[in-house]
Amino acid sequence: MTTREEQVFFKSGRFDIEGLYKAAEGTRGAVITHPHSQMGGSMMNNVVETMVTALYEEGCSTLRFNFRGVGRSGGSFDNGIGEQDDVRGALAFLANRGVTDRLLTGYSFGAWVNSRMAADGDGFSDCIMVSPPLNFLEFDLTGIRGKCGLIICGDRDQFCPLKSVERAAADIGARLEVVSRADHFYFGYERGIGDFLRDYLAASR
Repeated sequence: MTTREEQVFFKSGRFDIEGLYKAAEGTRGAVITHPHSQMGGSMMNNVVETMVTALYEEGCSTLRFNFRGVGRSGGSFDNGIGEQDDVRGALAFLANRGVTDRLLTGYSFGAWVNSRMAADGDGFSDCIMVSPPLNFLEFDLTGIRGKCGLIICGDRDQFCPLKSVERAAADIGARLEVVSRADHFYFGYERGIGDFLRDYLAASR
């Protein structure tokens, strides 16, 4: 990345949430959420870092953060409920920085949290999901029909089977891109995520 991210803290209820923010020119920005907090997930995840790089290179300010109970974020794991408030706090942070076109992006557990928040919330212009774990967590995607523009998954993803995600993408009207030979963790295949993100963002400017 060309310049360093700034360590920031923002409020989620009574908790301080730790994040890394990188400002780009313009008014487009993205919140990036990480995989499962109870399985070692954090904002320093390889997929999250790939997403941050691609989003910034396409002109988005970026805010990745640690869900409550992770790193220096206050609170404790809340089964995806309090974590939705963390996402709302992140979107509010971007709004306070003058970002009016806010993308809601997330990987794995982060994509699940985002989908739950997005179904009942607003404050974002588009939702992007990387490997939503359809075979691991209970998804109800009916609330994000027309709100999610892109889903990316690997064709060897053990938690997001290709047939399931094809059905989900068709049901909610999302574009689906598949990273060949990648499983859920994308080690060695991160570039595919970045390429699909850049292509999608360039086309939607």
